[in-house]
Amino acid sequence: MAGDRQSVKTYVPTDQKEIWCDHADELDMSLSEFVRTMVQAGRKGFAPSDSATDEELASEGSNPGGHDLERRVRAALESGPRSWDELVQAVVGDVEDELEETLDELQDRNRVRYSGRDGGYVLTDE
Repeated sequence: MAGDRQSVKTYVPTDQKEIWCDHADELDMSLSEFVRTMVQAGRKGFAPSDSATDEELASEGSNPGGHDLERRVRAALESGPRSWDELVQAVVGDVEDELEETLDELQDRNRVRYSGRDGGYVLTDE
């Protein structure tokens, strides 16, 4: 059934949870709603509107990372009203894939390494 819900548990460092709780509070969301929304947003890709021309995109400012939030919000709203969750999904893009790709590249160049002892990714001395 579509209304069925299942519990999902994860373990994160205390400081990470505090950051998530603060951000959830800022958005007037429960921690569960915040985590669910952010996971869904991270899984959904975003394609810019076909109606945006290169000139329009260039006039809205450049961002080498391609994360032009205002353009993404406007493009998402072109098709009509969207809820907060829908906007988050539309503008976040596939950040998980981008992050993984970037971390892989940094690790290949020995700029970053994963350290379980240190609790996550760390910069190398190189």
